[in-house]
Amino acid sequence: MSELPNLNPDCFDAIDPARLHPPTRSAHPPRILLLYGSLRERSFSRFATEEAARLLTALGAEPRIFDPRGLPLADAAEADHPKVAELRDLVGWSEGMVWCSPERHGAMTGVMKTQIDWIPLSLGGVRPTQGKTLAVMQVCGGSQSFNTVNQLRILGRWMRLLTIPNQSSVAKAWDEFDEAGRMKPSPYYDRIVDVMEELVRFTLLTRDIKDHLVDRYSERVESHEALSTRVNQTQAV
Repeated sequence: MSELPNLNPDCFDAIDPARLHPPTRSAHPPRILLLYGSLRERSFSRFATEEAARLLTALGAEPRIFDPRGLPLADAAEADHPKVAELRDLVGWSEGMVWCSPERHGAMTGVMKTQIDWIPLSLGGVRPTQGKTLAVMQVCGGSQSFNTVNQLRILGRWMRLLTIPNQSSVAKAWDEFDEAGRMKPSPYYDRIVDVMEELVRFTLLTRDIKDHLVDRYSERVESHEALSTRVNQTQAV
């Protein structure tokens, strides 16, 4: 590797296609956590999330919806707060997630952001979101917008989630759900079906190799240097 003098050969691995095909695959249903971003009694983001959960069940997944009521603002309580602990346990349990928020003032709601802010990038040396799949959705009070799903994608990238290509944005959400909170037939409903299908497929494809997919050379270098420093340090006598 003389032509790459800046490369640490001890930490650089050629891509092995075989590692993308695990010898055994998980047999349990894909575990999907769903978060929504409104506390209103008639919450369209919750309605859309519940529709998504029904579809996930029909597709063979195991969905769980987190209820954000009672979750404190980020840093306004300790991490052992019951709602914080519940959320973090669900994140650890999950293999994929769905985030669905209303768009308010051109952005996701505080309720949505608070849930995401309580999910740590690292927990006990483990990154609870790294390599897991993510689908993003939003509901709009007026014409269709993509501000919120774009913001959610940015957050997903920072948290090392594998955000699927497809997404859902429901315009004039107040007209897309009946009195019982069920979504009416429409192209918006069809798109949510598309998104859930894609999420389940990507989760099945990646869940057994997620650690390999997000393994980074720079972090291997850092870990190698830390280990070398510890092993080679002079002992006080």
